[in-house]
Amino acid sequence: QVQLVESGGGLVQAGGSLRLSCAASASIFKINTMGWSRQAPGKQREVVATSTSGGSINMAASVKDRFTIARDNLKNTVYLQMNSLRPEDTGVYYCYSEGVMGDYRGQGTQVTVSS
Repeated sequence: QVQLVESGGGLVQAGGSLRLSCAASASIFKINTMGWSRQAPGKQREVVATSTSGGSINMAASVKDRFTIARDNLKNTVYLQMNSLRPEDTGVYYCYSEGVMGDYRGQGTQVTVSS
């Protein structure tokens, strides 16, 4: 079993930056996919960014060129660097993992962007 704990959320003004961290309780070296998703009030959950063990990275079109995902296998931590934040980026951000050990998701961290 893998436990994922997110941190780094908060309130920020539009145009600002935040860095989210996701600490895993087990090695992420061989986990196929580590990713971030978000859910805004009244909207469906959206995958924001993914990072595979093979080195592939995918970003949602809505955040491309503003967000970056980084995976530190030595620290068992995944980061989401968010720049040029917009009010529409507001939501609960979840870290998740998909792999042979199963699929897991953290409890989420709130990100609020004020205009």
